[in-house]
Amino acid sequence: MAGAERYWLKSYPPDIPAQIDIDGYRSLAHLLEEAFERYAQRPAYRGFGVEMRYAELDRRSAAIGAWLQAQGLARGARVAIMLPNVLQYPVIMAGVLRAGYAVVNVNPQYTPRELEHQLNDSGAEAIFILENFAHTLQAVAARVPVRHVVVCALGDLLGAAKGRVVNFVVRHVKRLVPPFALPDAVGFKRALALGAGMRLAPPQIGHDDVAFLQYTGGTTGVAKGAILLHRNLLANVLQGEAWYLPALRRVPPGEQPTTVVALPLYHVFALTSCALLAARTGGRCILIPNPRDLPAMVAELRGQSFHVLPAVNTLFNALLNYPGLAQLDFSHLVLSLAGGMAVQKAVAERWLAATGSPLCEGYGLSETSPGATCNRVDTDRYTGTIGLPLPSTEIAILDDEGRPVAPGTPGEIAVRGPQVMAGYWQRPDETASVMTADGYFRTGDIGIMDGEGYTRIVDRKKDMIIVSGFKVFPNEVEDVLMSHPGVLECAAVGVPDSHSGEAVKVFVVRRDPTLTESALIAFCSQRLTGFKRPRQVEFRSDLPKSNVGKVLRRELRDAKPVTA
Repeated sequence: MAGAERYWLKSYPPDIPAQIDIDGYRSLAHLLEEAFERYAQRPAYRGFGVEMRYAELDRRSAAIGAWLQAQGLARGARVAIMLPNVLQYPVIMAGVLRAGYAVVNVNPQYTPRELEHQLNDSGAEAIFILENFAHTLQAVAARVPVRHVVVCALGDLLGAAKGRVVNFVVRHVKRLVPPFALPDAVGFKRALALGAGMRLAPPQIGHDDVAFLQYTGGTTGVAKGAILLHRNLLANVLQGEAWYLPALRRVPPGEQPTTVVALPLYHVFALTSCALLAARTGGRCILIPNPRDLPAMVAELRGQSFHVLPAVNTLFNALLNYPGLAQLDFSHLVLSLAGGMAVQKAVAERWLAATGSPLCEGYGLSETSPGATCNRVDTDRYTGTIGLPLPSTEIAILDDEGRPVAPGTPGEIAVRGPQVMAGYWQRPDETASVMTADGYFRTGDIGIMDGEGYTRIVDRKKDMIIVSGFKVFPNEVEDVLMSHPGVLECAAVGVPDSHSGEAVKVFVVRRDPTLTESALIAFCSQRLTGFKRPRQVEFRSDLPKSNVGKVLRRELRDAKPVTA
């Protein structure tokens, strides 16, 4: 495929570069350590009302890195992090990278089945896990390669007095820590103390070393790890910084850029747009452990000045409908960044009216670190598109034979740029199926690019379901349903949902005529994390199929409900 004509550059804001250069950094560890030195006395993170300075993040992450090295892990070993947005996450993430290892981000809400697959697939030898979820690890500990377990408590980095109170409330009042037994586990504070007495041996890390295995849904129903190299994430950080510059310039001199981290840091959107970009710019991150708890989120932000708010449409909509929104000061907000799912026009218009900040919609995937396109940040025009390709990024719209189509013609969106993954971990066949010979990643989304370079998504080539920005692949849900003895056949599809954009609906042909919707949902609740669980069940006497026997999911999506 010939290189696409980059006619979208004519639509760029003034002073935005067409290309970025990552050669100023050897690795993500280099970027982080530069931030630690340059911004040592600035606050880096705020969590549960406690501030952590860059100097503290430097010291603590070096200790965690040194402790990991002392366990004998070889260079490039995978280390899992199973934490929500708490102060330990940036400490551990930086420590793992500085020690020369690769981070495997794990959703803390995963069931034992999901956790077992990810740990085995990645070959993770160590895991840092919040005690609230340690019982999940206990259930699979004998069947995974993890040899080193570090258990964290919410109060670990909140100071002695506050930490004790928080841990007591979490454990004994709210009872959020189910009993668990991990006999060889080490407490986070113990690992931190031991590491503080050791020396971190800086490894040789380069652009082509693996930084993260970022797991994403698979068409076969099995989650697979997108291999994100140091170069991929360095590129996306610098691409984001360049693109957001017109907005960041509006931060008054003397104010530290502050980002609200309501998205989970184990998700690549927050990882890049919040944690890594903040380090690059010397910014401060306010951690929101649970954005669904709007009263707690508003309480954390009340009285705080913040400049950047990345979120999904679902959260923006929830905030707009929450009476406590009026308690927040949006006068410093210069960038409201929306991604993960389509932005609804009504939400964008209401957000602009309520805060004075336009919703700027972008697009990307785990495989693109994640940013690939974004709307201009210097306008309040709602385009209904995913915007323009970021610097150093090419977007091609391809037909079924992989040939570029003319502007205005629908085709599969393909992305080429330094942020595109190296492939899927230990899955060369899956990698080959999504990468073209000349380096384009085929996204599976169907889009139309106009003559100005703006792309609009019109459909999906794949059957994936997007629930509040998280991918759900139908095959995984169907595999779980088919393990129920009362299910003969099933299919999962996405249906519109006013809260989450889409929700999972399943169509089931019963083997057992007494099987109920509530029983099936309860069965799935034990085997699938929350966003993957069916919200609707429709029983049918049969499912529509093609002439080769393939279930026609699209026909089910479009059909009116019927009774079995």
